This record gives sequence, structure tokens and C-alpha cells, in this order.
Amino acid sequence: MTSLSQAKISEQLEFFLKSFQTPDGVAKYRARIGQMIAEGQASVITDYEDLLSFDTTLATTLIERPDSVLPAFKEAAYEAVKTENASFADSIRDSLTVRVRGLTDKLLLRGVSAKYLDKMVAISGMVVRTSEIKPLALVAAFSCPRGHISFLPQTTGVLRSPAKCDECEEKSLELDKKNSRFTDFQVIRLQELPEELPPGQLPQSIDAELVGDIVNRARPGDRVVLTGVVRAEPETAMGRGKLTVFRTRLETNYVDVMAKEPGQVQITPQDEEEIRRIASLPDAYERLINSVAPSIFGFETQKEAVLLMVCGAPQRTLPDGTTLRGDLNIFLVGDPGTAKSELLRYVARVAPRGLYTTGRGSTAAGLTAAVVKEKSGLMMLEAGAVVLADQGVAAIDEFDKMRPEDRGVLHEVMEQQSASVAKGGIVATLNARTSILAAANPVLGKYDPYKNIYENVNLPTPLLTRFDLIFIIRDIPDRVKDEKLATHILETHRSQGLVAQPPLDFEMLRKYLIYAKKIDPQLTKEAQERLLQFYLDLRDASTEGAITVTPRQLESLIRLATARARLLLRDKVTVDDALHAINLMRKMLETVGVDVKTGRVDLGVLHGRPASERTQLEQAMDIFKQLHGPEKKPVEAKLFVDELVKTGNFSVEEARRVITTLYKLGQIYEVRSGYYSKIS
Repeated sequence: MTSLSQAKISEQLEFFLKSFQTPDGVAKYRARIGQMIAEGQASVITDYEDLLSFDTTLATTLIERPDSVLPAFKEAAYEAVKTENASFADSIRDSLTVRVRGLTDKLLLRGVSAKYLDKMVAISGMVVRTSEIKPLALVAAFSCPRGHISFLPQTTGVLRSPAKCDECEEKSLELDKKNSRFTDFQVIRLQELPEELPPGQLPQSIDAELVGDIVNRARPGDRVVLTGVVRAEPETAMGRGKLTVFRTRLETNYVDVMAKEPGQVQITPQDEEEIRRIASLPDAYERLINSVAPSIFGFETQKEAVLLMVCGAPQRTLPDGTTLRGDLNIFLVGDPGTAKSELLRYVARVAPRGLYTTGRGSTAAGLTAAVVKEKSGLMMLEAGAVVLADQGVAAIDEFDKMRPEDRGVLHEVMEQQSASVAKGGIVATLNARTSILAAANPVLGKYDPYKNIYENVNLPTPLLTRFDLIFIIRDIPDRVKDEKLATHILETHRSQGLVAQPPLDFEMLRKYLIYAKKIDPQLTKEAQERLLQFYLDLRDASTEGAITVTPRQLESLIRLATARARLLLRDKVTVDDALHAINLMRKMLETVGVDVKTGRVDLGVLHGRPASERTQLEQAMDIFKQLHGPEKKPVEAKLFVDELVKTGNFSVEEARRVITTLYKLGQIYEVRSGYYSKIS
């Protein structure tokens, strides 16, 4: 084959495009070219396996010598298109491209070495950066002072100009952009997939150049297979010119964006049959819960919640363009050593698209997106954790250790499901349809049951309200429970395996969840009425001034009920699903949503301050106004405390705390030591 001329290769490839048939007798590429002409496209997409079955030597030569075969392939495609539509073929002759997909052997990104230079390869990875799109000159036009135009094809990265005018020998030439021919150009950075990363290694990356109609195919966070030719690009050093060390880049021929099932787990018909069988069992729900994190003892309620979170509810788009969030957000607050981090790590592994990070080492840009300037001057958009976990789960540990300004970016992610960036001239809104599973330790190390949650966790109120479910995990000594837990841990270490075999193993559970996420259940009238009744009962039970539940909690109930129906592969949300959602919400309200001072359910503890505290502050402010008087004389702190204690509603400690609270809220200010005035 190596002795064949370019014309001969082109002739064989033209024959392949015109004559190749599928087993049922359809001329595959003639049909594809016809569709291409109808859509006005300029790329002929070829399947490598077809070429391999047509002529093994030709397919091998394409891999070994793409610089010889691809130009011949382009000529062959031109002739094939010309046969179908001559005028269209002439109009796209310069921009016509043959794109090859489906190479039989995929190369690991870290396997790209010098032996693959100038050869065609297929590399899988995750897109972590994308540059802006810029025009790339394919043929530059130059004009001389007399108006003659000379054309010069551009094959290198540096603009080249002719030595003189083709017609009048004039050497003074200027670039004529109007008559030059440009195409779109983009650079993306491909990084190794987490599952392909060897232990103890940092992920490697490669820059890939996209030209023509394949730009903007991939976005940060997408998993792709790139087919292209490996090139070596010389590195330069200031004052020393080009170095002998070169940088690898990929001249991309085809971009194949993988389906949004990141593990690329193949679900066979046998798997589907098994999944359907499991879902039909009477105790299917309990089996699924017991299969979650079998190495962690207990946590039944939390395991049920995270299972529903991974499955999620479908996102709804209304006719006016408004989207209704389907992803659930869960917050775990608990004492140290209660296996919160282990549960987060498990969820990040089992979720179809999971990502684990910690608050201590995460910044706002690292969570959403960063704008980075490359050596070439291109501004690149680099995806952060929540963008990379799009349509999956982002598990954020040590949530309380994050800086407030970094944590603030999650407000948009958790409700609007997007991450907006406006930096370095790039204004972009990236998809972040992500479930957030966060874990935090209480402010004083252990959870104080005599304080409300906002006093135990140093988090802003708007962020707390965005969590659908909040669980408090306390480490309370209990002889019976402690013995069971200790036995579980000791047995795990002794047997070096799981103490009890879960109903579904890890791989089967992953496949089940991936399969379940395709179901789109609809709310039934009966389930709707049950959720409505629970919501109205809680609203009616509210005392004056207390916040029990809000429409936000009602939406959470709908998401939980829909997720359960989806998990059991049903297309209808039943009353049973609604009851399980209500049960989870009630468990949260009985722990997190109780005002410790009154013992009543009051979601004011999440929305700012409970009714009891707001009443105390209002009463204290009335007394302060009386002491302040019309002449607005400063009020002594000691006198104010005494007056509050006299009402019988304040202890001395509470009265002193009220002064601090009013001062922090900006209601009063300190005139001099121990004396306060009201801010008018």
C-alpha cells in the first residue's frame, strides 16, 4: 500500500464512498452525502469500522500516514459529492472535510508518546477548558499598491506572506482580510478521566485544536472521545529561541461527545431484565436502601435520602421557559467521627456523575468556572466542580470551613441550576444541574441540642433554605447501639470485606440508578391531594408569627415523591411515594425545624430567627424605645438589662445576648462604653 500513489488512494476511497453498502443493501455513504447536501453541511462523517471491513490495508495506512490519506480522502469526497450535486460540491470545495470516527483502539491520554507523532489516534477524556472561538486564516490574500491580489495558503501557525506580487513583482504587500478565507478555530484542554487515573498520579492533559464545524461541540465538563493527528509543537524560551523539547497537541478531526452517563456503564439486555425484576419485588425499596454504603452501619434515613437524591426527579421546563429544579440538595450536620465523609465519598462513587471535594481547599472559581489566560493570549474557560458534576452529584465535605465569599457562588447553583461567570471579557452561563450533598461539623465541635441549627452551624440563612433535607447526626452514647457499631467495625476489619452482603452489589446499584434516571414519572391526583393536605395541615398548625413550611418545602416534597417513583421504575407518583416523602420531611422538621425554646415546629430557625426569638427582640426594642424617650438620651446597658429581666420573659444572660443581637443587627449603636442609642 505504501507504494500506491496519492491518486490511487483517492480512487479507492472514492469507490468506497460510492459503493459501500450496509448488510441490508443500503448505500450508506451515498445516503449520508445526500443528507449532507440537504442540510448544507461541509463534512462527510466516516465510520472507521466500515473502512476496515472494506480494505484493511487502506484503514491501516490512514492510521499510520494520515497526512497522505486525509488529503486523498478529501479529493475522493469531493468527487462523490460532485456526482450527487456538482454546483454544491464546487461551493464547498475548500471547506469540505472528511471526519473519521470510531477508531477500534482508544489510546489512554497518558499513553500519548513520541511514537504516535503524526499518526491518527482516538483519545478519551474530560474537557476542562475551552477557549473563545477565533477566525483562522486558511488562505491569506495580499494586495500590492497597484491592486493586484496574491493568495497564499497558510499551513503553519505563523502568518506567511509572498515574497512579491504574482503579477507586478512588487514587494510591498498588505494583508487583504476581505479576500482571505477564514474558518472557526478553538482550543480545548482534555484531561484524563478520573477512573483512568493510576494511583498516586496527577491527571495529565493535552491541548486539542478544533477547526471548522466541530468547534463548540464540547463544553467544560463533557466527556469526549477525540479522533485526530498527534503533532509536536516547538517550545520557545525568552532570548534563546526554539528549544529541542516539544509540546504535544492534537489536531482534532472528530469530536464524539459521550452520552451523559459518565461511567459509560453498558447496560445489557440481561442487566435490564434483572433491574426490572428487582423493581417488581415487594421489598424493592428496602433492598435498594440496604445496598447503599453497606460498610457504614445504620444511617437508614440518611441512606434513603441520598438514594433519592442520586436518582433525582426530572427537570421540568414550562412554556414560558421557566425551569423547575428536579435535583435534591441534602445537608448533613453532625458530630465528628459519625461517618459523614465516608457517606459522601460513597455517593460520589456510586452516582452516575459524581464528584467529591472539600470546603477547605475549594474556591469560588474552583467550584464554578475560572477564566485562565494561556501563553498564546487566548482566554480559556476552565470548568469547576459543580459544572463538571452537571447532571450528577457534587459532594462537598467540610462545608463549614469554606470562606463565605466562596460559598456564596452556590446560591445560584442550588436554585437556578447554573453557574454564571463574568471575568476577563468572558461572560458565560454554564449548566450546573447538580445535586449538592454537603456535610459540616457544628461550630463548637459537638452539636448542642439546646441551640437552634443556625447557632450550631455558621451558615447564611439563604443557603440553609436551599437544602431540601437537613439531617442532624449526633453521637450519643448508647450501650446497645455502641456494641452493634463496634462489632460491625471489628468484623469488617477481621474479615477484610463486607460483614453482610448487600442485596445489590456496587456495579449493579450503579446500573440500576443509571437506568432509573431515564424514567419520567407524572404526579397523580391522589398523590397531589396527599401532599397538599400535609402542607395545609402544617400551615394551619402554625402559631402567629411562626414559619412552619413554605412553598419551597412543598416543592421539596414533590421532588422526593417523584424521585421515589422514578427509583421504583414507575411512570406515576403514587400515594405511597407521597407518604414516604412526607415521612422524610417530618423527620427533618422534628429535629432541625424545632425551636428549642418553645419545642414547637418553626422553620424560622432556617429562615432567619424563630418566632420566639423574634418576639423577644420586638419586646426588647419596645422597652429600649421607652428608655430612650423623646429626647433620645443614651440608655445604660445595666438599666436596660434590669428592665428586660423585670418583664419575666428574659434571664440576665438572655437580656445581655439581646443587646449584642440588636447591636449586630444595626438597631442600636454604642455612644460610649456601656451606653447605647437607637439608630433613627
